[in-house]
Amino acid sequence: MSKVKKQVRRSRPIVEAYLERIGQKVFKDFSSVITALIKGNQGIYALYKRDKLYYIGLASNLKNRIKHHLNDKHKNYWTHFSLYIISKQEHIKEFESVILRVAWPKGNTVKGKLSRAKNLRPSLKRQLKAEWVRQIDGIIGSRKKGVKKVQIKTTGTEKPLKGLFRHYQPIYGKYKGKQYKANVLKSGYIKLNNKLYSTPTGAAQVIIDRGAVNGWNFWKYKDKSGELRRISDLRK
Repeated sequence: MSKVKKQVRRSRPIVEAYLERIGQKVFKDFSSVITALIKGNQGIYALYKRDKLYYIGLASNLKNRIKHHLNDKHKNYWTHFSLYIISKQEHIKEFESVILRVAWPKGNTVKGKLSRAKNLRPSLKRQLKAEWVRQIDGIIGSRKKGVKKVQIKTTGTEKPLKGLFRHYQPIYGKYKGKQYKANVLKSGYIKLNNKLYSTPTGAAQVIIDRGAVNGWNFWKYKDKSGELRRISDLRK
């Protein structure tokens, strides 16, 4: 009995086709050819002044957009172009943003935004600091046993909760069905997992690490009747 070969289903490529370092004269002297080749296609394009990258853009119609640059404010600043036909519309803006952030050509005045992506710089900073402390402890010796090490995560010199609660006032938060508890110290710092934070938002960002978060609305305290209330009510 012959074995039936299992067909591997290949996913559709994000970049379907491309042209690189083509002279701008193709739009003037061979308009019908370039039209037949790329008409109606969407994607990313780059303009070059000879060998130097000048401008990057995106377009729902690559042919029309590049041709437009023959007569707009960029017309005297490029001699060649490259283009990349993108199969999925939702990827185009993100592609452009990444390229702009890497190259940042002279002709582009706005840097690409990655609003839906997480910036790992704060995490890197925290982990580098922790590794630095670990290495220092390895050189000079760690603290005495039984002494807890409290790390202070400052998000500014201001401690807005100072004086609003009694010492070690518990506050509560809930995220994705999980309950969290922290304590507000007399100094105004918020203690969470044996680390101190100077603001409600700073403490909330440890739990909600994606996108913006308002710690004043995230954290709640129990009033005299035992009812949970947002700590933002204290600012009214």
